Amino acid sequence: MKLIFEDGSDRGSRGGTAARTPTVRAVAAGSVGNLVEWYEFGVYGYLATVLAEQFFTPAGGSATEALVRTYASFALAFFFRPLGAALFGRLADRIGRRPVLIGVIALMTAATTLIGVLPTYATAGALAPWLLTFLRVLQGFSAGGEFGGAVALMTEFAPPGRRGLYGAWQSFTVALGLLGGAGVAAVTATVLTGAQLADWGWRLPFLLALPPGLVALWLRAGIEETPEFRERERERAAAGPGGTGAGGGGPVAATVLLAAGRVMGWSAAGYTFLVVLPSYLQASLHTDVRQALLATVPANVGFAAAILPAGLLSDRVGRRPVMLAGAVLVAGLAVPLFNLLQDGGTSAVAKGMATCAAGAVVGLMAGPGPALLAEMFPARVRCTGLGLAYSLSNAVFSGCAGLIITEAVRRTGNVDVPAYYAAAACAASALALVKQPLRDVG
Repeated sequence: MKLIFEDGSDRGSRGGTAARTPTVRAVAAGSVGNLVEWYEFGVYGYLATVLAEQFFTPAGGSATEALVRTYASFALAFFFRPLGAALFGRLADRIGRRPVLIGVIALMTAATTLIGVLPTYATAGALAPWLLTFLRVLQGFSAGGEFGGAVALMTEFAPPGRRGLYGAWQSFTVALGLLGGAGVAAVTATVLTGAQLADWGWRLPFLLALPPGLVALWLRAGIEETPEFRERERERAAAGPGGTGAGGGGPVAATVLLAAGRVMGWSAAGYTFLVVLPSYLQASLHTDVRQALLATVPANVGFAAAILPAGLLSDRVGRRPVMLAGAVLVAGLAVPLFNLLQDGGTSAVAKGMATCAAGAVVGLMAGPGPALLAEMFPARVRCTGLGLAYSLSNAVFSGCAGLIITEAVRRTGNVDVPAYYAAAACAASALALVKQPLRDVG
């Protein structure tokens, strides 16, 4: 059985000697960590205005300045993702996917839970934002290793012709994590009074990440190494010392940049529509916190609903055509969507349907995305390569989204900034998607 890449080569061929044994546990183990990771990142984004008040607002500071600082902490965590991707990806390509996936979920779960017990600025003073930022850095570091290992695990267990669908489970659990974060944040903000939410209620969503994190740890402790990695280890052992070269660093680096460009639209549009939207509605359009959080739920529902069908469709027509359709649609529809949200005469139902459709369009990019990245790199550098591409794209276009949008709106007064941001990133992503891949990575 051969692993055929998008350029038609069979790098990483398994020669038919190691049959795939895809199991529910392998898919669950690979995807549940993403749920925990993106649940927390979603909660942080959805509760950004509350966290700004609790951690980044000394006496006399403005709410907008505090929100910018909150998003700066958010962005800093993303810039530690490439470092985590390089370290954990290299380990996963050397010692296996399983041990690395166990380590990163343990680190992520511990850091998330500790955020829920941190002292606030009122208690610890200037130490509070530094403690929060430190835990965010640990989360970003562990998340950098999560994506590469999880995608490699699921796509390497996938049967022939189903890598798009199997890889889409990674994105689907990201959607479930964001949807869970939106739902928990919205319920918490609805059930509790504003004073209760600000006093202690914001802690609950972070503490609720502990149980699924422990489940993920248990699932990963019980999985086997992927068939493709085991076969590569047998080939390396048979070749003896020096029998396998490291390959050209230049082609790999160029492919990482191309891969990052292909998913930058997914990163930017996803965070703009799915995470930053509540804070944008509150800060720029002066929407009530409960309404802003509830407005994000249909966007995440649409996102989740589109991912698996998009991954399955990519198994039939190819990854790039499906992702290109999503990028072009976002580039063309982002401004009209935000104009609709800004229109006070538009009904809540119409706005909900519009955000749901926006989420679904992002799902067209997220569904095939993991398999596309996996197919751009051979097994020996797959975790490192796809992890770096994804984390670099997320660091620049996801992690900085809230900071860039909030600061740009504050400075210019232009409430269309989020639409321009998402549209520009998707236009650039579309150009990268039509570019042919390198053929000599392996």
